Amino acid sequence: MKITRAWKYRLYPSKSQEKLLNQYFYECKTLWNSLLEFSKKYYSETGRFPSRKELYLQSKGTVLFSQVAQNVADRLVKSLKGVISRKKAGKRAGFPRFKSVDRIKSFTYPQFGFKFDDKLDLSDIGSIAIKKHRDLQGKIKTLIIKKLPSEKWFAIFTTEIEGSGVIKKEEAKVGIDLGIDNFGYLSDGGIIENPRHLKHAEEKLKDAHRNLSRKKKGSRNRRKARMKIAVAYEKLSNKRRDFLHKTSKRLVDSYSLIAMENLNVLGLARGFLAKHVLDCS
Repeated sequence: MKITRAWKYRLYPSKSQEKLLNQYFYECKTLWNSLLEFSKKYYSETGRFPSRKELYLQSKGTVLFSQVAQNVADRLVKSLKGVISRKKAGKRAGFPRFKSVDRIKSFTYPQFGFKFDDKLDLSDIGSIAIKKHRDLQGKIKTLIIKKLPSEKWFAIFTTEIEGSGVIKKEEAKVGIDLGIDNFGYLSDGGIIENPRHLKHAEEKLKDAHRNLSRKKKGSRNRRKARMKIAVAYEKLSNKRRDFLHKTSKRLVDSYSLIAMENLNVLGLARGFLAKHVLDCS
């Protein structure tokens, strides 16, 4: 049985490489906007959206590596298909928007254009230092280069590995009632406490936002203040992710069947408890 896994590694590009990577984001933004403009014009003339092949033809001639450019077209095709399918199902669907460079946070090499060894070699960019904290397993299928708001760079590989079949366990069964006062109530009497990550970080975040509002727009001090906010939110996100992974691992190891209520999270996130619901993830 084939299993798809993701492997995330920290990148340390030089100043010149970082400039080239940011240029790639700019070119991806420019290509997305031009393909979206082409799609809207095409629809107004023909009554249908262009095919993937037609968008591939439009993506030729850019400074981007060919497969990176094609992936931008793939993303637009996926967005347009999502709009059509949601409207057919009677759901609300927002149309894809034109993007600024700040809204482009990653680009993808679907198959080729990179080589991974002690360093990461990217076509047109060069050999980038990478922290290989664990060995990658399986055949590499795709590579995503991602930039966080804290200006940290990451390489995310997806690989295909051989996995064993489903292992049946004879452990106990449990039902979980999710909540806010406590994260979860187990049917066997156990309780998963709510760590309330936002509550512990809220004062620091408020101070950081106040500090940012006092800085002059476009100044170096404002950029430093914005960076402090980005780092604070990144730490908050990491704490939530760490809690969720450890909790789910403990539950899966302890029980053979786990049942949970089907919550309307989007609906709850619009109510007066929205902040607490979202903090629980």
